[in-house]
Amino acid sequence: MKIHRIQPMNVNPYERTARIEKPTKATKKTDQVEISSAAKELQEAAKFYSERLEKVERLKEEIESGTYKLDARAVAESVLRYYKR
Repeated sequence: MKIHRIQPMNVNPYERTARIEKPTKATKKTDQVEISSAAKELQEAAKFYSERLEKVERLKEEIESGTYKLDARAVAESVLRYYKR
């Protein structure tokens, strides 16, 4: 028994499905970015950190140069307020 090829064996399944699918209506999609509240808090914390770092550097310079003055009364009042809570 002899078998002859009738059709070519060059079959591409993707080509077949492309012909079957009907073209759909083209919708215009746009990208959208949303920043979460946690990310916004982190941005604020980073801003606070840099301000705090500047303040610490300024205080270090004042202490080293001997120009830093401490208000003992303000410190005592702050300590009292803290422990009264």
